[in-house]
Amino acid sequence: MYKLLLISGLISIISFNGMSQRAVEDSIIGTPWVSVQYGLNFTAGDLKENHGFFNHIGLFAGYKTDKNWIYGLDASYMFGADVRATGLFDHLVDSKGNITDQNGDIATVQVQSRGMYTNLSVGKVLPVLSPNPNSGLYLSFGAGFLAHKLRVETQEHVVPELELDYKKGYDRLSQGVNISQFVGYAYMANQGFVNFYAGFYIQEGFTYNRREIFFDTPNTPVSKDMMLDIQYGIKLAWLIPVYQRKPKEFYFN
Repeated sequence: MYKLLLISGLISIISFNGMSQRAVEDSIIGTPWVSVQYGLNFTAGDLKENHGFFNHIGLFAGYKTDKNWIYGLDASYMFGADVRATGLFDHLVDSKGNITDQNGDIATVQVQSRGMYTNLSVGKVLPVLSPNPNSGLYLSFGAGFLAHKLRVETQEHVVPELELDYKKGYDRLSQGVNISQFVGYAYMANQGFVNFYAGFYIQEGFTYNRREIFFDTPNTPVSKDMMLDIQYGIKLAWLIPVYQRKPKEFYFN
């Protein structure tokens, strides 16, 4: 999170130096496109068996051409607390319904959703209902890599069966190819820092289980079939365009 804020702050300083020199309202401009983005995503397909709601936070770094085409790299960290997998630790629970640590104390075990994706993206801004030719309907498509898993935490307790590599027997790590689609609105202000895009986002992951055994079901072979992992929701982004300065005019008597 701190790295994202630092990067966006540095880009803002660079952007400010050229802010007064832009002419967004007059013509379509070619400019670097960088954004800090946040997504609210629901799950569907095979993904919803283990994971519920996901938050996405990440960056987009690319370039908008003077034809309003946008090319770049889209990457986000995924996190959530809506875990739907059940019975993961039933075999570790004692007769009183507790999991104990190595000292015999009652342990607190938490499971959360984690993941990431990175896509190469191509998009187009169509100047519809826009204040200038650089704003309007924004459509994009991406393709890349997706990974997600269950994060097992024992807090300050040490539970030998849930430490180090033993966590891998419960984390359901899955990885594979990912594609995404976005439709929304992009706004580049004639003046000021109010630059953003927002809209509906959906991605489809074609993933595979990467573990050879699940410790909670050791006698059941781990499926190696392809899974369809769907996420859909809203994406919001603060757009930080970096403008080039116009050449200064000099007059001689």
